[in-house]
Amino acid sequence: MSALEETKRAARVAGFARRAAAHAAAGPGPAGHLSALLAGHRGVPVSGYMAMRSEIDPLPAMEEAAAHGPVCVPVIEAKAQPLKFALWEPGCEMVDGPFGARVPKALEFIEPEILIVPLVAFSRSGGRLGYGGGFYDRTLERLRARRPTLAVGFAYGAQEDPALPLEPTDQPLDVIVTEAEVITPGA
Repeated sequence: MSALEETKRAARVAGFARRAAAHAAAGPGPAGHLSALLAGHRGVPVSGYMAMRSEIDPLPAMEEAAAHGPVCVPVIEAKAQPLKFALWEPGCEMVDGPFGARVPKALEFIEPEILIVPLVAFSRSGGRLGYGGGFYDRTLERLRARRPTLAVGFAYGAQEDPALPLEPTDQPLDVIVTEAEVITPGA
């Protein structure tokens, strides 16, 4: 294991611990700032995600966005491949997909222009530490090569880490939304 891989592994362990503590202490309405951000993009295709374990839950914001335009969730088709996105609607039938992520039973694929991105840790400069599979990095690179794509990191404030180990292939976040604030890197 390289020194960078070991540093990323240690950062993930610390990020997971901070996220678990924040999740356990979370009060009501952690998606309020996310809903407000998405309100400025009504009708634009949005990708959310189905929260797993201690991830901050974007579902209330996704439900609100679905009243104004298409919402989808990521589908992992294979390791080392970009994600695809299946149309999601509140109350649609969901099944377990690969890697344990819930996906709609009926897979109708669309392409989002805004991605709500789960993460393990973030920096105010727009850095994101994910789970290590590179799915969002490959996906954002592919989508951004076609047209502007907004990457919105959604996390608890406790997941902030100013010293993230990053690589050139790591795609930056355009905005980070926590339960307490909206952070615009470089602003």
